[in-house]
Amino acid sequence: MVQVYNLHPFGSQQVVPLKQEPALFCCGRDVLLVACGPGACKMEVFAELGEPLGSFSTLGRVLCMAYGEVGDYVATLEEKSSTLFLRVYINWRCMSSGSSRVWVRIQGHNPEAFCTETSKDQMSIIEIPLSDPPTCFSCCPLSGDLLVGCKNKLILFHLKHLVVNEDVKVLDFERSLILHMDKFTPVEVAFCAGYVAVTAELEVLVFKLPTGEKITLAGKSEQHTCESVGPETLIDEGITEEVDQAQSESDGFVFCQQPVELLGEESSKSEISIIPESISLSGEDPHVQVQYVLYRRFALDVSSFPFSPEDAKLHSLQLLPIYEAETSVTAKKGNTAEQELLSLFCFFSLPHVAYLYTINNLVELISTYHYSERSQQAVLTPQFLHVITSNNLQCFTVRCSAAAARDQDPYIDTTLKACPPVSLDVCTLRMQLFIGLKAISHFKHHVIILTKADSEDILEKKTLSRRLLYRKADNIKPKVAPESEPGWNLYIVNTTSTLQLYREMVEYSKTYENVRTESCIHLLSEAHLLVRTALMDPDLKDLEKKEDLLAAFHESCALLGDCYSRFDTKDFHLALPYYKMSGLSISDILKRITFEDKTHKYEKGFIFYLQHSFDEDIDEELSEDLAAKVLQIFHLAEPNQIPHVLCSPCMKKVCLEMAMEYLELIEKVVPSVLVTLAKASVALKRGDQNGCKRELDSQAEMKLVCGFIGEPRLLKQHIKGQIVLTELALYLKETRPGFLLASLLALHENNKMELEEAGTYIKMLCGEDEDAVPQLLVDFWEALLVACTQEEVAQKLHFKLATQYIWRVSRKQLPDTEPLKTTEDLVKYCGTWINSCSDYGLIFSWIIFMMSLVPPPDWNSCDDLSKLQSLLCSSSFRISSILPYLKDIPENSISGLSIHVLCDTRLGQYETAIDKLLDMCPEAVIPYAQHELKDEHQALWWNKLLPELCKRTRHVGDNYLVFLTSLRETLSVIAMALDLRDFLNVLPEDGNAAFFLPHLLRCSRRLVT
Repeated sequence: MVQVYNLHPFGSQQVVPLKQEPALFCCGRDVLLVACGPGACKMEVFAELGEPLGSFSTLGRVLCMAYGEVGDYVATLEEKSSTLFLRVYINWRCMSSGSSRVWVRIQGHNPEAFCTETSKDQMSIIEIPLSDPPTCFSCCPLSGDLLVGCKNKLILFHLKHLVVNEDVKVLDFERSLILHMDKFTPVEVAFCAGYVAVTAELEVLVFKLPTGEKITLAGKSEQHTCESVGPETLIDEGITEEVDQAQSESDGFVFCQQPVELLGEESSKSEISIIPESISLSGEDPHVQVQYVLYRRFALDVSSFPFSPEDAKLHSLQLLPIYEAETSVTAKKGNTAEQELLSLFCFFSLPHVAYLYTINNLVELISTYHYSERSQQAVLTPQFLHVITSNNLQCFTVRCSAAAARDQDPYIDTTLKACPPVSLDVCTLRMQLFIGLKAISHFKHHVIILTKADSEDILEKKTLSRRLLYRKADNIKPKVAPESEPGWNLYIVNTTSTLQLYREMVEYSKTYENVRTESCIHLLSEAHLLVRTALMDPDLKDLEKKEDLLAAFHESCALLGDCYSRFDTKDFHLALPYYKMSGLSISDILKRITFEDKTHKYEKGFIFYLQHSFDEDIDEELSEDLAAKVLQIFHLAEPNQIPHVLCSPCMKKVCLEMAMEYLELIEKVVPSVLVTLAKASVALKRGDQNGCKRELDSQAEMKLVCGFIGEPRLLKQHIKGQIVLTELALYLKETRPGFLLASLLALHENNKMELEEAGTYIKMLCGEDEDAVPQLLVDFWEALLVACTQEEVAQKLHFKLATQYIWRVSRKQLPDTEPLKTTEDLVKYCGTWINSCSDYGLIFSWIIFMMSLVPPPDWNSCDDLSKLQSLLCSSSFRISSILPYLKDIPENSISGLSIHVLCDTRLGQYETAIDKLLDMCPEAVIPYAQHELKDEHQALWWNKLLPELCKRTRHVGDNYLVFLTSLRETLSVIAMALDLRDFLNVLPEDGNAAFFLPHLLRCSRRLVT
């Protein structure tokens, strides 16, 4: 569907002062090149505003021409004596200044040999020899390469920059690739960024050549890849003869194939085969594989065309690139700026319908254009599609910027950003009357059109002019040069500036506000895309103009936000991202909405915006009046959202009495835990602690915890990136620390609070600095470790708790508050259903025995020591993570020794642990061995413990009896574990056999039984 509006994209127009009839033309960066008509071999050059700059001669009549941005050359297809020539004009600008020196050379024939210091002051012509007559060609705007179409093949010429010396540089072309196309002769070809598009009457094929380097552009970004602009469409005579022969063979019947559309890899199934042949002399890989992108074949439906079937052919093939870079420097200034290709579009047209595809990232048809009249030619720009019929210049909108924006940012369609869809209906902005339109082109902000009127058209034009003389609005008569009196003219039509057309669209949209909301949104979307496209232009360097465009962009976002918030549309959710992109504050947007009376109905889009805005942490405070209006809005539209709204930092100045009144009204209709907590919070802000206590006592604590999960901002808020404590959080810390801890634990487990954020939050609650660790934070870590199911988080908690326990034990530091859980509580919880991994393990029996050998310390840190021991006894604890911190705990005490021996044991260093126990606490050696020396470690009884005890019992000392008793226990264990032969082998050879006789007897009796 095409929307029709009557806007004014075309501004003033001027006539190009030509002395000879123009045949075709193209645009070269900042100039207009015009090839004269039949009988003249001349190329005239004009400035952007139509001022003549000069001319240069051509070999023959120009049939096709194109401008190469990279290299600043003009390529032509010329006819002389019924022979076609492909020529490239280099340094042609010097001819415009009056120089007559011309240097003609053959492509690839040692161009350096003929180059002199004066070469930069003369025009050079490169003649490109071809074995077959060329039918079409195209210049790549990114590389300057030239792609030439011949019968059943395409030939690629690579642009080479040859440096003769510092002052002289030469351009040349190298034939690098031939693409053989079976039974397919290109009529039009477009070439850009390695993508090739070709047409042949009713077939379109797009494929990609392999490129190993990043596609960049040196020079300007805006480049038209259509190869020629003229009233005549070049069709090789061989093609016409082939068609005529086929028709004669079919006895007057024309056979039409079925229409086909193949996208992506499916297009390789087309009947057109491409066989690449690499002929480059630069050592490139000869194995070239093309990638099929798009194939489309149209059926010839004679009944649908009121004209000859021979005219129902494709035309105006074009590849349109859009670049990602923000700036560019033209080659004319001597600098280059590389730009990455962002999006690439393919356009082609039939007489009554045209198609626009995006082809580089996702192959997709994004727009279909239906013409009211038979089209003759069309030219695509990033902002518009300009089409000419016999008497009308039409301007359509395009969706290139919408597709490019999504290529640049795949997450553009979110709650933060938005863009009108690619599928938005196209619209006609203007249909401007011209008599005898024949050709069209476009560059910068100008549309160039060629008109050729026959005698009937001229008579009609004069009659129309007489009628227009009587109209006051048309009393300004355009100035026409005397040379333009014949029936042809070349016009430069200046397009309206983006900002002027944008303002006209915005003003026009107001006529649909109360009548057709869809049309209003559509026009504002068109205006938004118009400005977005202008901002994506790499040639936009004027800072003042860019600021004006950004202001218009923000205004368009605000206007679209207004539409989606005020109108009842299915896309009401778009009010949020458009308002965000507008840069307006919540206060500004609230003031844009009229508050007529309390019964006013607010649409879903406005409520959706407010709800999501108040759910975010926005650094803005509403005035008391606006805060009251917000409560009124939600009371009418979404009363259950009022507790959430009151938690927003924006509502800091809200009237507390009014807030409590609304909460009580909600509670009467739909009571909930969240309403209870909101009332408690408002009561605290009013200084009513008793009222807060009543509200909290009215619900079970577990239900209240669920309420905090639904609205964490009751406990914490973020203002300007910083955590801010609420009055309710401070109150709970003083009166119900266990409940507060359970709430924080629930927030963490429901991904409402990160571990480090919780640490910072609790330190702020306790008034501690960043380095201090309050007991409430240790309580949180302990509770979280008991309930945690994530291994990564558990390991972090292990480290935090162990290092904190070590710090307190080593310094005999008392906790600032009473711990909420004892070691027994933690071990009990870890051993039950809460956590199967047992992060707090049962303390080993030999550690309990060691701790019983000494009286309890006179400082109250036994709980930290036992928690540390329990933590280290857990099988899930990684001992290696705390080894650097163990040096803070000395080994000269039983408590410190127990920690070191426990760590050695967990690391598998049993012999080291036995040595430490024998040296400092021999009483614990046997309990340790009985608990630890089992299974694969049992051999340490006789390999380590027995020799050590025998050695130490030979010397009488303070611990002699302890060693002797331990030796006897060890021998008893060995006698039960080994047979007689092995037992004898482990006994020491010191002659004291009498000491071991009882154990030998016991061992032998065990064997007999």
